[in-house]
Amino acid sequence: MFSRFNFFKKLFVRKDKTSTNDLKSIINNGGFLVDLRTKDEFNQGHIEGSINIPLAELGKSLEKFKDHTHIVLVCFSGNRSGFAKDILEKKGFKNTINAGAWEEVNNLLNNN
Repeated sequence: MFSRFNFFKKLFVRKDKTSTNDLKSIINNGGFLVDLRTKDEFNQGHIEGSINIPLAELGKSLEKFKDHTHIVLVCFSGNRSGFAKDILEKKGFKNTINAGAWEEVNNLLNNN
């Protein structure tokens, strides 16, 4: 029963508890901002300066994550970025942040 709970909990991963001020500072100071949505979703709108690496392509794009102090992950709702965070941490990447929905992060960055 406990393993089922963990499975379903991971299906609905929500964003990390990084404060909005800290998140904004991390991004504005060179955080590697990665949008995990599909190319079509990304082309319909995205955060300026973000890079699109669809979740399905994450495994073959790991080189792009090296040498970044902070990795900030966004997607449509926070689910894909939660999965990506788990994958990256299992591959040894530190300082990964599931920032959740790209639109919320975009609003945060564009509102003073």
